[in-house]
Amino acid sequence: MTAPGQPRFAPEWLQLRESADAAARAADLLGPLRTALPAARDGQQQRTVIRDLGCGTGSMGRWLAGRLPGPQHWILHDHDPALLARAADAMPTAASDGSAVTAVTACGDLTGLTAAALAGTSLVTASALLDLLTADEVAALAAACTGAGCPALLALSVAGRVDLTPYEPLDDALGAAFNDHQRRTDGAGRRLLGPDAVAAATTAFQRQGATVLTRSSPWRLGGPQDAVTTAWLHGWVDAACEQRPELEERAQAYLARRLAACAAGELTVTVHHTDLLALPGPRPGTAG
Repeated sequence: MTAPGQPRFAPEWLQLRESADAAARAADLLGPLRTALPAARDGQQQRTVIRDLGCGTGSMGRWLAGRLPGPQHWILHDHDPALLARAADAMPTAASDGSAVTAVTACGDLTGLTAAALAGTSLVTASALLDLLTADEVAALAAACTGAGCPALLALSVAGRVDLTPYEPLDDALGAAFNDHQRRTDGAGRRLLGPDAVAAATTAFQRQGATVLTRSSPWRLGGPQDAVTTAWLHGWVDAACEQRPELEERAQAYLARRLAACAAGELTVTVHHTDLLALPGPRPGTAG
């Protein structure tokens, strides 16, 4: 992905979106996830080791740690040391049953993880990461997780669909341009999956023998002076215009109208995402 230490996301945006992320996450995937963790399989309490890839400020840990039982040890991965420091400082210290939760950080590239590197890992998690990967990187992630025999909970991947109410005709052109921007070739020559990421991941994990469950996890934005909606609108329009500069003039007038409607409490936005849980089958040489 990117070199260690090179920032990708502003911590202010990650903090702003955390409440929308938490409300959107597919909680009904937690049942099958709990059943798949080693403590449930072995019938005894043991430490769950969780690697959170691209952890940002640690929102996944803050949401998930208190929803899983038993002692947990989180390994927080990111390329940005400043984000890692924030994530470590804000991690919960107790699981759902009061067991201890500990955390350490690991700074560096996320795309070189192998099954050997994941040895001893109980669960791999990530939020808003799949759509930033290439098809080869997703295939490698699937191979690493299934090779290590650990489930993967990969949340909040963009689904390529946005619904704004009230509707405007320019919604469709901006949405299509944004999706193309998500699928762009980045500065390192990597072709990003964008809204195709969940389909690619589903195929990659299934080829490795995993069972894949997906659930819708939409952001539902809107309301007077909604800071998340305002920030999202700016980013959505800017990305669309970067992809299709000919939209710029119309898009700026559109943005002004949408921001005014948002401030008046007259705009609602649904940004569709998908959560994916991959449950690996038995490793070769083990009992089914």
